[in-house]
Amino acid sequence: MIEKLIGFLKDKNIIILGFGMEGETTYDFIRNHLPTQPITIADMNEVIIEDYPYLEQDNNLKLILGKNYLDNLEQYDVIIKTPGLSLKDVDISKFKHKITNQLELVMEYLDVFTIGITGTKGKSTTSTLMYNVIKDQGKPTMLLGNIGEPIFHRIEEMTKDTILVLEMSSHALEFVNRSPNMSILLNAYEEHLDHYISLEKYIEAKFNIAKFQKGDDIFVYNYDNELMNELKYKHRDSDYAVSIIEEPKTKNRVYLKDGNIYINNEKICTQNIEMNLKGMHNLNNIMFVLTIAKNMGLDMKKALETISKFQPLEHRMEFVETVNGVSYYNDSIATIPEATINGVKAIGNINTIIVGGKDRGVNLEELIEFLAESDIENIICLHTTGEYIYSKLEKIDKNLFKVNSMESAVKIAKKVSKPGTNCLLSPAAASYGFFKNFKERGEIFKKCVRDSE
Repeated sequence: MIEKLIGFLKDKNIIILGFGMEGETTYDFIRNHLPTQPITIADMNEVIIEDYPYLEQDNNLKLILGKNYLDNLEQYDVIIKTPGLSLKDVDISKFKHKITNQLELVMEYLDVFTIGITGTKGKSTTSTLMYNVIKDQGKPTMLLGNIGEPIFHRIEEMTKDTILVLEMSSHALEFVNRSPNMSILLNAYEEHLDHYISLEKYIEAKFNIAKFQKGDDIFVYNYDNELMNELKYKHRDSDYAVSIIEEPKTKNRVYLKDGNIYINNEKICTQNIEMNLKGMHNLNNIMFVLTIAKNMGLDMKKALETISKFQPLEHRMEFVETVNGVSYYNDSIATIPEATINGVKAIGNINTIIVGGKDRGVNLEELIEFLAESDIENIICLHTTGEYIYSKLEKIDKNLFKVNSMESAVKIAKKVSKPGTNCLLSPAAASYGFFKNFKERGEIFKKCVRDSE
């Protein structure tokens, strides 16, 4: 199964660019099959040996560490890049064609069926749901990629019957020249502007999930998304347009009509299907899953049973606990304004919201207007974007609080939230600089909620 990939890598001058979880699994794979082939690892971390001491025992390994780790990349035959590493400030014209990653290598050299899922928001939930729908029908499947498990971590287990459900970030898609057999593009909003030259380049990276599809490959996309429509991607007749607003004027379409979900002219189910996922945005995600399931020939009744049992993922509109009559929800994954607005609408009865985080240049005006016009009484503002939101809302009739820590935010929430209502952590901003990641932010929030004073 992996022979073609090993053959491609053999005797190549390879550099692994960025050495985290994914870089380590790339190194392990090459070393397991090409134990004496020279490899280079390049990383900003100058003390990488402290974290990975076994690298010192590899006599065929060269390390390039520190601020100049991106120099002279054109000298390598293959550049296996970690997705999260940005090259926006580097002239890549001489070596762009050499850049690859685990995602592209598996699609190119392994004979496996791939389902790729991307989008600014919702890709983890949709990927996990898609995986469960397929798994519950007895098919061999794996959930890999941006969801947390590198693709190479399980590459040795893959067979020709394996179905890979791959959560794909824009970073992983940025330089690929291959697309999955079935692809989903859920949405595109302003985000990751610190990684790309422009918003257009970010969205173009997302569209790589379908750009290189062939023959009978399937692409399912969001017909309603403004930024995607502005880019005017040239769709194939086989593509499926998904809309929760209207019936798309396309050959293949997925839409709501008379309270039901339709795929083309076939009624699939009621839009009020039994499910634990809240909100229209999650119903939209489910429509994508049903479209793939239908095209795979899966049992749709079983698929709907799986959907009805599926629980929200951690940090995604996650119910935490009811304290003194107030229900607390953790939506730490909400790192853009649109996600926060969706969360407020989906959960409802929000009396207190905690917002704010790292400023990445994302436009906050729509969120500020939404908060100003909402019934939310208490707005607790954290960190950099929180200070900006606070300054814009100072003159309206809201209870505003500016705090420096999650502990302080939750402490205030417990004092001001009315019994019988909900309190929502939905930052509309990234966590970096204040927390390790959105997971740590959510965990600290949950701990603060559960701690008795």
